Amino acid sequence: MNSLGMIILGFFLVAAFLVAVFLALTAYFRKQIHQDVKESQEQFLQLARQQFEAEQNKATTELETRKQMVENSVRGLKEQLERYQQMLRDLERDRAQKYGNLENELKNASLATAKLQETTNNLNNILGSNQKRGQWGERMAEDIIRYTGLAEGVNYRKQTKLDTVATKPDYTFFLPDKHKINMDVKFPLDNYQNMMAAEVDTEVDKYRKEFEKNVKARIKEIQNRDYINLAENTLDFVLLFIPNEQVFGFIQSEMPELMDEALRQKVVLCSPFTLYAMLSVIRQAFENFRYEKDLKKIILSIDQFAKIFERCKMRFEDIGKSIEKLEGLYSDVKNKSFKQLDSKIQQIDGYKKGNKIAFDGSSDVIEISQDEPIEDDAILQ
Repeated sequence: MNSLGMIILGFFLVAAFLVAVFLALTAYFRKQIHQDVKESQEQFLQLARQQFEAEQNKATTELETRKQMVENSVRGLKEQLERYQQMLRDLERDRAQKYGNLENELKNASLATAKLQETTNNLNNILGSNQKRGQWGERMAEDIIRYTGLAEGVNYRKQTKLDTVATKPDYTFFLPDKHKINMDVKFPLDNYQNMMAAEVDTEVDKYRKEFEKNVKARIKEIQNRDYINLAENTLDFVLLFIPNEQVFGFIQSEMPELMDEALRQKVVLCSPFTLYAMLSVIRQAFENFRYEKDLKKIILSIDQFAKIFERCKMRFEDIGKSIEKLEGLYSDVKNKSFKQLDSKIQQIDGYKKGNKIAFDGSSDVIEISQDEPIEDDAILQ
């Protein structure tokens, strides 16, 4: 019984001890867990605080970056807006300037149109008068002659009566070997203008035939004026100047038979372009003939120049020989006579100073050879 009691008592004691240990361990673990939780909370808060600060700094940095980017974008937009405003101001100023220039150009165009209209009216008045039309044709011919370089009185003459006949061509051009060629200025325009202005075919044909008659009449008229005259030493053809390329081109393309007829009558029709070419050939032929005529004189002058040059060359060689001889004489006098004179002067200076000088019978005499006076005379010569 006692043993059982002891066992039970022991059991309770062990149980009490275990409970006490359990409670102690429970209290310890609770305290340790509480401390660990507190430390974990503090670490978590510290970590959260650091993370928050990092995120805050990052956010602040990003905010500053974005702010800077926004400011740069705004600044760029502002600068671009200012450029656009400057461009608009420049465009407005340029538009105003161009508008002013356009207004001036329109005024100038209006004035030019008015002047052109006035010139056209004057030209119509000139072309409507036979006399004025002839004067205008002669003026054009004179301009072409001047452009080719021909000089009046030297290469041509105008409105001058021929020597053997009573006719007076408008222009007479001088050719090599005293030959001549005559030219008249004719301008059959009335019926040509009527033909160009006609709208009905019958009228066109009518004025075309009248114009053809006018050209044939001009060719016959110039043929009967004795412009081709052997007594005047003229060529066997004469020039008929039509001072209008359009009229000449129409005759050449639409009426080629008139060109052939004129050539058979020894009349050469000329437009401003073809006249310039013919006069250029005439001027070149005249210049070539003049050069050929003066060629003999040029050759004779060259021969005379060669002879004079040869004589001059020989005399120059003689002068060279004389200079060489004179140079030899000069060297001889310098190296011989002057040395002797210097020696005697030194003896005289020594005598003045009281030095003892040994003289022989001929020491006080300057010896000059018999050839030296001849050399001096040669130098003087």
